[in-house]
Amino acid sequence: MYKNISIQPPPACNKREGSVESQILNLTNRVTRLTFHFKRHDKDYSSRRGLWKILGKRKRLLAHLFETNRLTYEELTSRSGIRGFKNR
Repeated sequence: MYKNISIQPPPACNKREGSVESQILNLTNRVTRLTFHFKRHDKDYSSRRGLWKILGKRKRLLAHLFETNRLTYEELTSRSGIRGFKNR
């Protein structure tokens, strides 16, 4: 039994399903579902590896968005609850 949790993309992303913003939101939804899955199945290590791959891909997409469009990056991270980059 899965929770039906999803973060809705803005209307501009609905037309562009391949955009960076929509890809990040889709990956965030998958991360949310997998974290709920791990609450029940804590020894599922093969799915945990998939989660790490998803998180790495989302991190790379966030880095690209940070470099190209910082305003959209800030809006996306605040709306979806993703932590931003560490300031060094």
